Amino acid sequence: MSTQTAQTITLGANGPTVAALCIGTWAWGDKLFWSYGRDYDAAQLQEAFKAALDAGVNFFDTAEIYGFGESEKLLGQFMQQASQPVQIATKYMPFPWRFSGDAIANTLTESLKRLQVGSIPLYQVHMPFDFFMSKKTLMEALAAEVKRGRIGAIGVSNYSASQMREAHQLLAAQGVPLAVNQMPYSLLGRQIETNGVMDAARELGVTILAYSPLAQGLLTGKYTPENHTTPTGARRIDPRFSRDGLEKIAPLINLLKRIGEKRDRTPAQVALNWLIAQGNVIPIAGAKNAEQARQNAGALGWSLDENEIAELDQITRSYR
Repeated sequence: MSTQTAQTITLGANGPTVAALCIGTWAWGDKLFWSYGRDYDAAQLQEAFKAALDAGVNFFDTAEIYGFGESEKLLGQFMQQASQPVQIATKYMPFPWRFSGDAIANTLTESLKRLQVGSIPLYQVHMPFDFFMSKKTLMEALAAEVKRGRIGAIGVSNYSASQMREAHQLLAAQGVPLAVNQMPYSLLGRQIETNGVMDAARELGVTILAYSPLAQGLLTGKYTPENHTTPTGARRIDPRFSRDGLEKIAPLINLLKRIGEKRDRTPAQVALNWLIAQGNVIPIAGAKNAEQARQNAGALGWSLDENEIAELDQITRSYR
């Protein structure tokens, strides 16, 4: 298994080697869930992109559905001006009207056009959806794209342990490994450790890409019972952001702060480092400006010690 000091991880058994931290771009160009164009704009996103590259993080995760293609377009534009290699992962959304294997080739073609590249390191299925297209059709169409050279590796997202095993088996029949399963995973959401996903990933040699690694910002320490105000956007309906919810996680936030102070790191950097310490896990942290991108990158270049990892494990066991 790759060492942390190298700051890189190989996706799956023999996929591309990428940074041990990924920048998530769901908010790039998205007006539906995020207030793109109101609270931040393309100029700030470009600064976030540059700051990430300057800090040694050149792995970005997007999807055709983010901002209805806008996220991919912005990344494509920024990459044209970058002087160093950038590694992109994007996703295929299995919409009901996409019945055939051709849909995958066509969708990938459109994504590559928006990204202004001929191929990408990782292409993922956004969510399981077997009702209209069998997993066999889907996986065979993806394997064909690996053979064509348009994608380096195949990933899935939100797949259960059994769905992962099935996808892995179908791809293996085509001589292609399953490289990634992208799942929600954080100190406040450790279900993959108990529902079989993590066990299956280790057994099959699949890398976990952890989305929501800071639990929508709860692990940054920005939200406390003392400064509680009703949040905006998607957080408004999340009970964890209520005063009671914040009181419940206060002991964890205090521990993150204590470890962070000792190491001159932020609570968020400690929370991201804990995920990396689990082995073969890459956190995907969102960034809407240069400061956030730099903050995320501060999760790399150091390691929590065994006692700190054990303490964080102990205090968050109930979230498994």
